[in-house]
Amino acid sequence: MVTRLRDALRALLLAGRFLTRWPFPVATDAPPTLYGHAAPFYPVIGLVLGAVLGGLAWAGQMLGLAGGSGAPALALVLLGLWTWSTGALHLDGLADCADAWVGGLGSRERTLAILKDPHIGTMGVVALLLVLLGKLTALGVLLGPGMGDAGGGAMPGVWVLLWVPVLARAQILWLALTTPAARPEGLGAVLGRHLPRRRAWLATGIASGAALLGIAAVSLPAALAAGIAAGLVLVRWRASLCRRLGGYTGDGVGALVELTETLALLGAALVLAATGAPLSGPLAGQAPVP
Repeated sequence: MVTRLRDALRALLLAGRFLTRWPFPVATDAPPTLYGHAAPFYPVIGLVLGAVLGGLAWAGQMLGLAGGSGAPALALVLLGLWTWSTGALHLDGLADCADAWVGGLGSRERTLAILKDPHIGTMGVVALLLVLLGKLTALGVLLGPGMGDAGGGAMPGVWVLLWVPVLARAQILWLALTTPAARPEGLGAVLGRHLPRRRAWLATGIASGAALLGIAAVSLPAALAAGIAAGLVLVRWRASLCRRLGGYTGDGVGALVELTETLALLGAALVLAATGAPLSGPLAGQAPVP
């Protein structure tokens, strides 16, 4: 029992060190098997990240920045913290995939060669700008005027910000569980070989359900929008990976996380802006009308 708990803690710390820049105390020479066993903890790290971002957004609300003219500045601070916390790991994968998909010209070999190239091209820059602008815009809407608050507590945008990182990191497990690795080496191959599938299915199911229920607590329409966005991204991106590469790579995983976060945030923000926030969910009944 003690050994299992110790191994689980090591896997959790490795997941945190791998997915963030935070100083998780873990050995740098971890065996490949530990990387696989760390994967079911990815949504937990997403929850920690969401709690940090949501906590900062809530603090901004308490200081009067959210819900008013200070929302754009608060959104920029949040985006900066978000990007720094992840070390732009997933953004790098997104940029590589954008360059490879355009420059690969439909060739698997050429696409893989571009993915290995450390340089960034025009399409990579464009993809980064669009995703960062998309997140910044969504954050500005979620924390901007007219959002109100949930039962006198945190604004609905704070709840969305808490759960979207969880939803995005659960997507990694969905992809790894349903898709082969594109290459016999690299992150995708390590994850595929050593992933504890039963635990991973349980972790991704619980994480995805909890994330959507968490958003639904303040707005059911926003939860539906985020869930539909995440589902469409997973299905379409998985199909593209299989068609172009025959499976997923580490860069493909990073692109999936960024696309999910951006489109889920935008979907929830658009719904909340269109309907008024919040209109449904257990926290909505006490919310004041803006």
